[in-house]
This record gives sequence, structure tokens and C-alpha cells, in this order.
Amino acid sequence: MAHYSYIPEGVCSKCIDFDIEDGKLHNIRFTNGCDGNLKAISKLLEGADAQWAVNRLRGNTCGNKNTSCADQFAKAVGQALAQ
Repeated sequence: MAHYSYIPEGVCSKCIDFDIEDGKLHNIRFTNGCDGNLKAISKLLEGADAQWAVNRLRGNTCGNKNTSCADQFAKAVGQALAQ
């Protein structure tokens, strides 16, 4: 299992931690941000295919921002998969 930490930009969350094992997401944790929503995203994506999550969340926005915590997570996972 590989562990990743990502520092998001332009959102309330300050750090995103997650693991990928056999192409599946595990142990997703957001530091700061909208606690309930981010806990829900983490639960919904536990065990999900990492590439599927990237495709599903990429481009999601928050308010008047051009990104969101979900979009930043998609970027983080995309970078992890590209390694």
C-alpha cells in the first residue's frame, strides 16, 4: 500500500492524505475544510477505483472558486497514479 500526502491550493482544506493499493483508494483524510462533507466523500470513496474517482471529481467547483476539495483530491490522486 502506498501512502500519499497532498497540499491542496485554493480551498479550505490544508492537507489530503490517502492510500492506494491495487488501484483502490483507502484511508482518505482531509485536514480542515467542510468536515461533514469531506468525511462523507472519504466514506463514499473508500475502496473505490482511483481512476474512476479522478474522472468523477475532476472539475468540481465550490462557490465562486474554480476548484474544490473534491477537485483537489482528484488532482492529488491523478498525480499519484502518474508516478
